[in-house]
Amino acid sequence: MVVCTSGSESSGSTSKAWIVHSLLIGAAVAAAAAAAVSHRGFFRRLLRRGGYRSRVIGIIPARFASSRFPGKPLVQILGKPMIQRTWERAKMASTLDRVVIATDDDTIAKLCHEFGADVVMTSETCKNGTERCNEALDKLGNDYDVVVNIQGDEPLIEPEIIDGIVKALQVSPDAVFSTAVTSLKPEDGTDPNRVKCIVDNNGYAIYFSRGLIPYNKSGKVNPQFPYLLHLGIQSYDAKFLKIYGELAATPLQSEEDLEQLKVLENGYKMKVIKVEHDAHGVDTPEDVDKIESLMREMNIS
Repeated sequence: MVVCTSGSESSGSTSKAWIVHSLLIGAAVAAAAAAAVSHRGFFRRLLRRGGYRSRVIGIIPARFASSRFPGKPLVQILGKPMIQRTWERAKMASTLDRVVIATDDDTIAKLCHEFGADVVMTSETCKNGTERCNEALDKLGNDYDVVVNIQGDEPLIEPEIIDGIVKALQVSPDAVFSTAVTSLKPEDGTDPNRVKCIVDNNGYAIYFSRGLIPYNKSGKVNPQFPYLLHLGIQSYDAKFLKIYGELAATPLQSEEDLEQLKVLENGYKMKVIKVEHDAHGVDTPEDVDKIESLMREMNIS
């Protein structure tokens, strides 16, 4: 900043101009700071009133033509179709205003109607669950702020995890996506069906992979390292879900076959919460016996 002296008229004019300029900059900075405080206060007030990202829908994508397990949603788990068990667990979440099943198969739709579920028919061209959720949301009228993509092959999904990722997104206005991870068992370190995740110090996702991450020089799983396993459930800001559908496929997404990588590759932020939960997804027919044994141990009928 220039200091005023008793110099010439020219230098005096210059000094005054610099002073005015500095005052204007100071005023602009103060206004920006006040706006930022007001912006944060606005979000806090909305959260207190339940007004920010408050309308939440859970969508369970269910397709018949799974490459690894055709007809998977219909498989019986202790006498009930797996899709019904997932729907019943999702209905227990306190943050969901509505739960619907999005499918492209008439047999699945008929079965879901029989046990009382709301069903939205979607096209067979959806490449993944996120695209199916997006299409379902279009057909439902876009009256929601948050969409939770609940994997239909998680018959033991815990309602608390659903509530956890919804609340994480509600209190993270800089994120457009939220998901959950849990501790990875060392024996699952090299299993490509168990997706791994790494996060930064603020709880935002850095990367997801079917391979072991982080990797080390030995090329082996380090049993002392706290590796993270991605749980398939994820929630999106409803407005971002529309953007996601317009984004082209990205190299990492295509190589890993992981839809969430398209979010990160395009520079969007994803909030991650860590939960204590054993992964009980049904990826192959062999997993059915494991799930049923576990349910018997837990006295779930």
